[in-house]
Amino acid sequence: MPVKLLYAALTPAGAALLDLRHTRGRWLFLNPTGAALWQLLAAGTRPRDALDELTAHWTERGADPEQVRADLGLLTQSFQAARLDPAASAPPPPPAPATIRFVDGGWPPRTVDRLAGAAGFVAGLILLRCAPLRAVIALAGAAVRLPLPPASAGEADALFAAVHATARTWPGRAACAEESLGTFIAALLRGRRVHWVLGARFTPAGAHAWIETAHTVVGQDPADRAWPYTPALRL
Repeated sequence: MPVKLLYAALTPAGAALLDLRHTRGRWLFLNPTGAALWQLLAAGTRPRDALDELTAHWTERGADPEQVRADLGLLTQSFQAARLDPAASAPPPPPAPATIRFVDGGWPPRTVDRLAGAAGFVAGLILLRCAPLRAVIALAGAAVRLPLPPASAGEADALFAAVHATARTWPGRAACAEESLGTFIAALLRGRRVHWVLGARFTPAGAHAWIETAHTVVGQDPADRAWPYTPALRL
């Protein structure tokens, strides 16, 4: 499955760019003005016209037009220097669901879910440690084409809890990417399908990976209430 190398999470608060040309992926954050420039360029607006439009916008609000144009020109040059082509980025996915299920950690996994969770976590850990993120995304994108029914929120909850229990026994670092990908794989092993989502937030800025199914965000740490995150990529 061909994978685009550039994804963007876009909100009025700014833009977060996921650059998959880097082996582990790299996030770049833009302020609202930079995000507006990115969106214009991604829509096919010529750089000169984009600068004219944004300069006029901020001049009407009392900004110095020469300073605005200079700052936007530098930002455009930084895109070019980093070989970031907004027109080549993937279209942003729909926003994350409003419903969030927090796992309390007290649920005892069934044996079949525990086995699937352990296998999913190990597989996800190996993939994220040994393969470029773009290759992992390509494999996940191919897997979602399997004709499997979607998992219910309860089924996804159970699998996430099983993956999380396995991750706690791992002596190394297991973060949201490992646990969410592990749950994605565990669902496949159980003959179910969930969404694997990569996204970001802006206050404070940070990246995150999570699972969604049945219009629900599944398996979040009860201590992390800093939602909403905005998806950049949803598989």
